[in-house]
Amino acid sequence: MIGELFIIFIGVVLVNNFVLVRFLGLCPYIGVSRDLKSAAGMGVAVIFVMTMASAATWVIYHYLLASGPHNIWFRLFGDGIDPSAFNFSYLRTIAFILVIAALVQLVEMVITKSSPALYRALGIYLPLITTNCAVLGVTVLNVDSFFPGGEAVPGSFLKCLIQGFGAGVGFTLALILMASIRERLELADVPPALRGAPIAFMIGALMSMAFLGFTGLI
Repeated sequence: MIGELFIIFIGVVLVNNFVLVRFLGLCPYIGVSRDLKSAAGMGVAVIFVMTMASAATWVIYHYLLASGPHNIWFRLFGDGIDPSAFNFSYLRTIAFILVIAALVQLVEMVITKSSPALYRALGIYLPLITTNCAVLGVTVLNVDSFFPGGEAVPGSFLKCLIQGFGAGVGFTLALILMASIRERLELADVPPALRGAPIAFMIGALMSMAFLGFTGLI
């Protein structure tokens, strides 16, 4: 079990990094990677949201959306009714987005109270975690990976947590690497036409190619 969890973690951090391999969450990856402090703050926020969203969406999908004897609606109203009639998995996207939005509001309130400077540095990108496709992507990936045919695999809750946490760590790693490189570029003689987003996209492409070297790990 521990070996399987380790493989899941390494897989989402390095082999299938959400930013550099799956190309999800590129908006904050480019927008918040101008300095290291903002990148680290955004990374911690994303780790928290991804981990908590993975836990909350597992509960919602397992007990409210997926069909089967564990479905709460089936237990309450399913006497003599086919369990497949209580399959609400088609609502997973809107349900997951609502969960993510609530978690982002919680993170935003905490950062506003604890670190106003970081809140101002993150700017619009903090509330945009709600629409960050990487966060929604990890919740959907959890369902696709650990609910084959709508039934949860053994240890699926812990696997979802590890995958969500690992995806956040991978996102943070990509963000910090990019911020470190861009801070060094401030001292370099970059041609005017390449300053800003153009050079950032070129660096991102090179980092993505570098991460392909981890493909043989698992």
